[in-house]
Amino acid sequence: MHTMVERELELGLVLSPERSIPVPARLTYRTDDPYAVHVTFHIGSDSPVHWTFARELLVEGVFRPCGEGDVRVWPARPAGRSLVCMALTSPDGDALLEAPAAAVSAWLERTLRLVPPGSEQGHLSLDKGLSDLLAMAPGDEGRGGPWAPEEFPEAGA
Repeated sequence: MHTMVERELELGLVLSPERSIPVPARLTYRTDDPYAVHVTFHIGSDSPVHWTFARELLVEGVFRPCGEGDVRVWPARPAGRSLVCMALTSPDGDALLEAPAAAVSAWLERTLRLVPPGSEQGHLSLDKGLSDLLAMAPGDEGRGGPWAPEEFPEAGA
C-alpha cells in the first residue's frame, strides 16, 4: 500500500519584477515514487501542466540555491516575505514561480516524516518492476523472445 501527501497552494508566476499572476498548484508526493515530487499547475488551459523533479532538489532549495538545467530552486525574501523560487525551463518556454516558503516547508516536512532521507530505496517495488519487465509478452513463446536470433545475423553474414 502506498501513501500520498498533497498540498494545494497558490504560486505566483512572475511576469516582471513588479508583476506576477496567481497560479493554482498541487504538490504531490507518493511513497511509490519516493525520490520525486510532482507539481501540477492549473494555468487555465485545457489540461494542467505537470512537472516532476527530485524531492532532494526542493528540500535543498528551501535553504540555498540549487539545481541546474531544467529545474532550479532557491529561497528569496522580497519585501520581508519568505518565498521558494522555482525556475522551470522546457522546449515550450521558461517560467519563474514563487511559492510561500512556510507552506512548501510544512508539506516537505510531512513527506520527510513519511519517508526519511536515505530510506527511499526501501519504498521502491524493484522486485515487482523487474518481474513485470522480464515477463514474456503474450505471443512471445516460441519466437525466441523479442530479440529472435534471426534479427541479429552473425558477423560477416
